[in-house]
Amino acid sequence: MRQYETMYILNPELEAEQTSELVSKYQSLVTEHGGEINQLEEMGKRRLAYEIDHHRDGYYVLMQYSAATDFTPELERQMRIDDNVLRFITVRIGE
Repeated sequence: MRQYETMYILNPELEAEQTSELVSKYQSLVTEHGGEINQLEEMGKRRLAYEIDHHRDGYYVLMQYSAATDFTPELERQMRIDDNVLRFITVRIGE
């Protein structure tokens, strides 16, 4: 298993309950595929450097996890088709 870090930005117009549901959805996606969440940090609503889909703010979430190498494309596929995820980036940390 390798260490990964994914930061994603959610739609700021979502209710708090909807936001927490999305965060839980991506957490459980990691654990369902045999991964393990090492750290989850909800940074909250912040100003974007530039406008994305007519939004000036976004809700930032940083998730560090251990997972198999074939899991990351599935996580990114799920985020890509979700309209409430404005942007995401995944990097491998460690060696």
